[in-house]
Amino acid sequence: MSLAIFDLDNTLLRGDSDHVWGEFLIAKGLVNADIHASRNDRFYQHYTEGTLNINDYVRFTLDPVLDKPIVELEVLREEFMRSFIIPIFLPRAQDLITHHKSLGDYCLIISATNSFITEPIARALKVHDILATDLKVKDGFYTGEIAGMPCFKEGKVGRLKQWIKLQNEAFILADSIFYSDSINDLPLLEAVATPVAVDPDEKLEALARQKSWKIISLR
Repeated sequence: MSLAIFDLDNTLLRGDSDHVWGEFLIAKGLVNADIHASRNDRFYQHYTEGTLNINDYVRFTLDPVLDKPIVELEVLREEFMRSFIIPIFLPRAQDLITHHKSLGDYCLIISATNSFITEPIARALKVHDILATDLKVKDGFYTGEIAGMPCFKEGKVGRLKQWIKLQNEAFILADSIFYSDSINDLPLLEAVATPVAVDPDEKLEALARQKSWKIISLR
Protein backbone atom coordinates (compact mmCIF):
# COMPACT_ATOMS: atom_id res chain seq x y z
CA MET A 1 0.00 0.00 0.00
CA SER A 2 1.41 3.39 -1.01
CA LEU A 3 1.17 6.48 1.17
CA ALA A 4 -0.63 9.57 -0.16
CA ILE A 5 0.07 12.52 2.14
CA PHE A 6 -1.87 15.79 2.12
CA ASP A 7 -1.28 19.12 3.75
CA LEU A 8 -4.60 20.53 4.97
CA ASP A 9 -4.81 24.33 5.00
CA ASN A 10 -4.94 26.00 1.59
CA THR A 11 -4.38 22.57 0.04
CA LEU A 12 -7.48 20.49 0.78
CA LEU A 13 -9.31 23.57 2.11
CA ARG A 14 -9.97 26.93 0.48
CA GLY A 15 -8.47 28.72 3.44
CA ASP A 16 -6.49 28.20 6.65
CA SER A 17 -8.44 26.48 9.44
CA ASP A 18 -6.30 28.06 12.19
CA HIS A 19 -6.93 31.55 10.82
CA VAL A 20 -10.61 30.77 10.27
CA TRP A 21 -10.85 29.63 13.92
CA GLY A 22 -9.84 33.17 14.89
CA GLU A 23 -12.61 34.55 12.69
CA PHE A 24 -15.06 32.17 14.38
CA LEU A 25 -14.02 33.39 17.85
CA ILE A 26 -14.63 36.96 16.69
CA ALA A 27 -18.06 36.06 15.28
CA LYS A 28 -19.00 34.41 18.59
CA GLY A 29 -17.97 37.48 20.56
CA LEU A 30 -15.37 35.54 22.54
CA VAL A 31 -12.56 37.99 21.80
CA ASN A 32 -12.03 41.68 21.12
CA ALA A 33 -12.69 41.82 17.39
CA ASP A 34 -10.16 44.47 16.34
CA ILE A 35 -7.29 43.26 18.53
CA HIS A 36 -7.79 39.60 17.75
CA ALA A 37 -8.19 40.14 14.01
CA SER A 38 -4.99 42.18 13.89
CA ARG A 39 -2.97 39.55 15.78
CA ASN A 40 -4.55 36.72 13.81
CA ASP A 41 -3.57 38.37 10.52
CA ARG A 42 -0.06 39.07 11.81
CA PHE A 43 0.50 35.43 12.81
CA TYR A 44 -0.76 34.32 9.41
CA GLN A 45 1.66 36.70 7.71
CA HIS A 46 4.49 35.21 9.75
CA TYR A 47 3.39 31.76 8.59
CA THR A 48 3.40 32.75 4.92
CA GLU A 49 6.83 34.37 5.38
CA GLY A 50 8.20 31.21 7.01
CA THR A 51 8.94 32.96 10.33
CA LEU A 52 6.07 31.69 12.49
CA ASN A 53 6.74 30.75 16.12
CA ILE A 54 4.45 27.74 16.33
CA ASN A 55 4.36 27.71 20.15
CA ASP A 56 3.24 31.34 20.31
CA TYR A 57 0.61 30.76 17.64
CA VAL A 58 -0.90 27.70 19.32
CA ARG A 59 -1.12 29.63 22.57
CA PHE A 60 -2.81 32.54 20.76
CA THR A 61 -5.40 30.32 19.03
CA LEU A 62 -6.40 28.58 22.26
CA ASP A 63 -5.98 31.31 24.86
CA PRO A 64 -9.56 32.67 24.53
CA VAL A 65 -11.06 29.25 25.35
CA LEU A 66 -8.63 27.78 27.88
CA ASP A 67 -11.19 28.40 30.63
CA LYS A 68 -13.64 26.01 28.95
CA PRO A 69 -13.44 22.22 29.51
CA ILE A 70 -12.71 20.12 26.46
CA VAL A 71 -16.20 18.60 26.49
CA GLU A 72 -17.67 22.10 26.17
CA LEU A 73 -15.16 23.05 23.47
CA GLU A 74 -16.19 20.03 21.41
CA VAL A 75 -19.71 21.45 21.19
CA LEU A 76 -18.30 24.82 20.11
CA ARG A 77 -16.15 23.03 17.54
CA GLU A 78 -19.21 21.38 15.98
CA GLU A 79 -20.63 24.83 15.29
CA PHE A 80 -17.27 25.94 13.90
CA MET A 81 -17.24 22.97 11.53
CA ARG A 82 -20.78 23.60 10.28
CA SER A 83 -20.57 27.35 9.83
CA PHE A 84 -16.93 28.05 8.96
CA ILE A 85 -15.17 24.89 7.72
CA ILE A 86 -17.69 23.00 5.59
CA PRO A 87 -18.15 26.11 3.39
CA ILE A 88 -14.43 26.07 2.49
CA PHE A 89 -14.30 22.40 1.50
CA LEU A 90 -13.08 21.88 -2.06
CA PRO A 91 -14.96 19.25 -4.11
CA ARG A 92 -11.87 18.60 -6.23
CA ALA A 93 -9.88 17.92 -3.06
CA GLN A 94 -12.38 15.26 -2.03
CA ASP A 95 -12.18 13.83 -5.55
CA LEU A 96 -8.39 13.59 -5.23
CA ILE A 97 -8.65 11.71 -1.94
CA THR A 98 -11.25 9.37 -3.47
CA HIS A 99 -8.95 8.79 -6.45
CA HIS A 100 -6.06 7.75 -4.20
CA LYS A 101 -8.33 5.46 -2.23
CA SER A 102 -9.45 3.82 -5.50
CA LEU A 103 -5.78 3.05 -6.18
CA GLY A 104 -5.50 1.36 -2.80
CA ASP A 105 -3.41 4.16 -1.31
CA TYR A 106 -3.40 5.02 2.39
CA CYS A 107 -4.50 8.66 2.72
CA LEU A 108 -2.90 10.70 5.50
CA ILE A 109 -3.31 14.39 6.34
CA ILE A 110 -0.34 16.06 7.99
CA SER A 111 -0.99 19.54 9.36
CA ALA A 112 0.75 22.14 11.50
CA THR A 113 -2.65 23.19 12.82
CA ASN A 114 -3.50 21.76 16.22
CA SER A 115 -5.33 18.46 16.55
CA PHE A 116 -8.38 20.02 18.26
CA ILE A 117 -9.21 21.93 15.10
CA THR A 118 -8.08 19.40 12.51
CA GLU A 119 -9.35 16.02 13.71
CA PRO A 120 -13.03 16.55 12.81
CA ILE A 121 -11.97 18.01 9.45
CA ALA A 122 -9.99 14.87 8.69
CA ARG A 123 -12.99 12.72 9.61
CA ALA A 124 -15.22 14.76 7.30
CA LEU A 125 -12.71 14.40 4.47
CA LYS A 126 -12.69 10.63 5.09
CA VAL A 127 -8.94 10.13 5.12
CA HIS A 128 -7.45 7.15 6.92
CA ASP A 129 -5.52 9.13 9.54
CA ILE A 130 -4.17 12.54 10.47
CA LEU A 131 -1.00 13.87 12.07
CA ALA A 132 -1.32 17.34 13.57
CA THR A 133 0.24 19.44 16.32
CA ASP A 134 -0.84 17.73 19.55
CA LEU A 135 -1.91 19.65 22.64
CA LYS A 136 -1.21 19.23 26.34
CA VAL A 137 -4.23 18.45 28.51
CA LYS A 138 -4.58 18.84 32.28
CA ASP A 139 -7.70 17.93 34.26
CA GLY A 140 -9.91 18.03 31.19
CA PHE A 141 -8.67 21.41 29.94
CA TYR A 142 -6.17 22.36 27.26
CA THR A 143 -3.15 24.16 28.70
CA GLY A 144 -2.29 26.11 25.56
CA GLU A 145 1.01 24.25 25.20
CA ILE A 146 2.18 21.81 22.55
CA ALA A 147 2.64 18.14 23.45
CA GLY A 148 5.71 16.58 21.87
CA MET A 149 7.13 17.58 18.50
CA PRO A 150 5.18 20.28 16.64
CA CYS A 151 3.94 19.05 13.27
CA PHE A 152 5.57 21.99 11.48
CA LYS A 153 8.39 22.37 8.95
CA GLU A 154 11.07 19.75 9.80
CA GLY A 155 8.72 18.51 12.52
CA LYS A 156 6.39 17.12 9.87
CA VAL A 157 9.18 14.82 8.67
CA GLY A 158 10.02 13.80 12.23
CA ARG A 159 6.41 13.12 13.19
CA LEU A 160 5.83 11.18 9.99
CA LYS A 161 8.88 8.99 10.56
CA GLN A 162 7.65 8.27 14.10
CA TRP A 163 4.23 7.36 12.74
CA ILE A 164 5.68 5.05 10.08
CA LYS A 165 7.65 3.18 12.77
CA LEU A 166 4.43 2.63 14.70
CA GLN A 167 2.94 1.09 11.54
CA ASN A 168 5.73 -1.52 11.66
CA GLU A 169 7.43 0.13 8.68
CA ALA A 170 4.42 -0.68 6.47
CA PHE A 171 5.08 2.50 4.49
CA ILE A 172 8.22 3.91 2.89
CA LEU A 173 8.53 7.69 3.03
CA ALA A 174 10.80 7.79 -0.02
CA ASP A 175 8.08 6.07 -2.09
CA SER A 176 5.27 8.41 -1.04
CA ILE A 177 3.46 11.33 -2.66
CA PHE A 178 2.87 14.62 -0.82
CA TYR A 179 0.54 17.47 -1.78
CA SER A 180 1.12 20.93 -0.31
CA ASP A 181 0.64 24.63 -1.01
CA SER A 182 3.34 26.00 1.30
CA ILE A 183 7.08 26.60 1.24
CA ASN A 184 6.95 25.73 4.97
CA ASP A 185 6.52 22.12 3.86
CA LEU A 186 9.75 22.03 1.87
CA PRO A 187 11.45 19.50 4.20
CA LEU A 188 8.71 16.95 3.60
CA LEU A 189 8.32 17.78 -0.08
CA GLU A 190 12.01 16.98 -0.52
CA ALA A 191 11.70 13.73 1.46
CA VAL A 192 9.06 12.03 -0.70
CA ALA A 193 9.29 10.45 -4.14
CA THR A 194 6.59 12.65 -5.66
CA PRO A 195 6.17 16.21 -4.41
CA VAL A 196 3.12 18.04 -5.77
CA ALA A 197 2.55 21.79 -5.37
CA VAL A 198 -1.15 22.56 -4.95
CA ASP A 199 -2.24 26.15 -5.59
CA PRO A 200 1.23 27.01 -4.25
CA ASP A 201 2.40 30.18 -2.58
CA GLU A 202 4.81 32.34 -4.55
CA LYS A 203 8.00 30.81 -3.11
CA LEU A 204 6.85 27.23 -3.55
CA GLU A 205 5.63 27.86 -7.08
CA ALA A 206 9.01 29.28 -8.10
CA LEU A 207 10.83 26.32 -6.54
CA ALA A 208 8.44 23.78 -8.04
CA ARG A 209 9.04 25.20 -11.52
CA GLN A 210 12.79 25.18 -10.93
CA LYS A 211 12.71 21.54 -9.82
CA SER A 212 10.08 20.48 -12.39
CA TRP A 213 7.67 19.37 -9.69
CA LYS A 214 4.05 18.89 -10.69
CA ILE A 215 1.80 21.89 -9.99
CA ILE A 216 -1.97 21.45 -9.76
CA SER A 217 -5.03 23.41 -8.65
CA LEU A 218 -7.95 22.11 -6.58
CA ARG A 219 -9.81 25.44 -6.71
